[in-house]
Amino acid sequence: MTKIQKALRAIVSDKQLLFGLIGIAVLLLIILFQDVLETHDPYDYGPDSLAAPGINGHLLGTNKLGQDVYSMLIAGVSTSLKVALISSLISALIGILLGGAAGFLGGKVDMVLSELINVFMMIPTFFLELMIIAMFGNSITNVMIVIGLTSWASNAKLMRAQALSLRERTFVKSAIVMGETRPQILFNYIIPNGIFPVIANTTMGMSGAILTEASLSFLGLGDVNVISWGQMIYDGKSYITSAWWIATFAGIAIVLTVITFYMLGDGLNHVLNPKHISGGKK
Repeated sequence: MTKIQKALRAIVSDKQLLFGLIGIAVLLLIILFQDVLETHDPYDYGPDSLAAPGINGHLLGTNKLGQDVYSMLIAGVSTSLKVALISSLISALIGILLGGAAGFLGGKVDMVLSELINVFMMIPTFFLELMIIAMFGNSITNVMIVIGLTSWASNAKLMRAQALSLRERTFVKSAIVMGETRPQILFNYIIPNGIFPVIANTTMGMSGAILTEASLSFLGLGDVNVISWGQMIYDGKSYITSAWWIATFAGIAIVLTVITFYMLGDGLNHVLNPKHISGGKK
């Protein structure tokens, strides 16, 4: 059986992973055909303010400025995926490097880095993000960087546990005996063999990044120059009784996207589990 056949078999056998991949594929297709799917310019201020769904060609209505809600939802897909991808990559990179170094090097390095990881695990990260965004500005770039810099601790914890186990394996000890340097062993053996749980955790963390961006936007700390679902909810909360469609459809989009990433991450966690890979054999 080829690697491609094994991968397809693993995907089909895990329903969560399959549904997660289908959801991601749909989101990517929306981004790819964004110009085709949009019925109006999402940044255009039209004359139909607070129009109900279906009025004057506005499928999901308009907001207080006359912007088409449906087109804004389509535009918000790229914003959400950008936030999820970039912030999670930053989180994964920091977590892998610090966790791998702590677990493999041990001693004082492990003690210092473990304490740093524990500190970040205990800090209420959302309030830290609020303070940083308030001080340095609420551009979408700052939001992505801040989310990434405050969410790496769980990845580091997982990578450290993997490194502690892998450094006792025969192939790592053989590399040490053969004279390979610590950086070489870390990047050639420890990280490549211990990264799989981090990949699954990072994928699930993408849903948290989307929620965090939406929460910041809901509190008025989002980038007003970029269309995002959180910003739509913030704009629509004042009209929830008279123009419910502004915030409701954006909220549904967030829920569906978060579920998609969660299912993808949970499915990857099942498939990449060593017991699953070995077919349950000990």
